[in-house]
Amino acid sequence: MLQVEGIDVYYGDVQVIKDISLDVQDKELVAVIGANGAGKTTLIKTISGLLKPRKGKITFNGQCISNMQGHQVVAQGVVQVPEGRLLFPEMTVLENLQMGAFQIKDNKAYNEHLEMVHQMFPRLKEREKQLAGTLSGGEQQMVAIGRALMSSPKMILFDEPSLGLSPKLVQSIFEMVVRINKELGITVLLVEQNVQHSCQISDRAFVIENGEVVLYGCGVDMLQNEHVRRAYLGL
Repeated sequence: MLQVEGIDVYYGDVQVIKDISLDVQDKELVAVIGANGAGKTTLIKTISGLLKPRKGKITFNGQCISNMQGHQVVAQGVVQVPEGRLLFPEMTVLENLQMGAFQIKDNKAYNEHLEMVHQMFPRLKEREKQLAGTLSGGEQQMVAIGRALMSSPKMILFDEPSLGLSPKLVQSIFEMVVRINKELGITVLLVEQNVQHSCQISDRAFVIENGEVVLYGCGVDMLQNEHVRRAYLGL
């Protein structure tokens, strides 16, 4: 479904991603793990069309998306839930959800998507008139995920969805990610520093260090890898 083939990505003259290749198959849940500054968010931004690779190619369902703009990538069905949520704080919950549906022209499809989001996150229905900036961190993350779902995605890129949340909410967010993948059948690429949770729920996992893929394999098996245990789990 998604193929990232040998991409190099720079910020100015500084190379952040070095010859990264990875793939995500249809309906898979794939994790990309690594420390802060490893290049994970840069990878997500590049797949989303916000950054352009200087070398290599990104294809989605057989079509090259490397040089597409962000809105064009969304139109292909690839949607990002960004780090820090990046909601519109002065807009209501409902208005933020509507922003996710900006490319949906059919009213019936829009209503079906909104009903699906409300079924998954009933609290958003209760708070649809509340300003997004006044919500708790966990509720804001629900809005960010709901906004992505409103676009009828084939694949969702989650960038650090557990960042800044309490341990209880972290568990809830990972359960939501699994539901989206298993119940809704949406392919997921999950970028996370939380190695334990990410590997437990993923089909496969890639480890990025200093902008390069250094390890990959079955998600749960990665938790038994000596390097992962020492570097990320403190074991």
